[in-house]
Amino acid sequence: MSEIGSQSAARPAPAPGADAESAAGAWDLVTVPVRQGLEAVDILRRTGAPAVGPVVHDGTCDTLGFLVPPGTAAAWDVPGSACTRTSGRGLRLPELPELPEPAGGAPRPAGWLLPPGDTDPVTDPVVLRRALGEAARLIEAADGCR
Repeated sequence: MSEIGSQSAARPAPAPGADAESAAGAWDLVTVPVRQGLEAVDILRRTGAPAVGPVVHDGTCDTLGFLVPPGTAAAWDVPGSACTRTSGRGLRLPELPELPEPAGGAPRPAGWLLPPGDTDPVTDPVVLRRALGEAARLIEAADGCR
């Protein structure tokens, strides 16, 4: 199974005449802590976001990864998240991906929170950025109430 090579946020539509099959594997991956990611997914779905793409979780459910358009990693600067550029390398949908261990160890099994085919091809990075910001504020407020 392939390893995810990077993270990113949004994915533009393929150019006219582009091979749709090869374009299907071109995306970046934004990873966030699971609590913030679940809040963001809820916000995106609740607000009827125009594009919510596949979301993957790591085997231990520590992080969630949002598939975004290629090129997103170049400008991604959301604190508490990481965006990895794949340049079309890495897993091909709808394979079940493996996420690398943070220390570079062996990949761990992952699964789909929102599987491909049930969603848009990728999540709009602008919309994701807003949802992650709102999720962080909600978590901070909830933690402050304890």
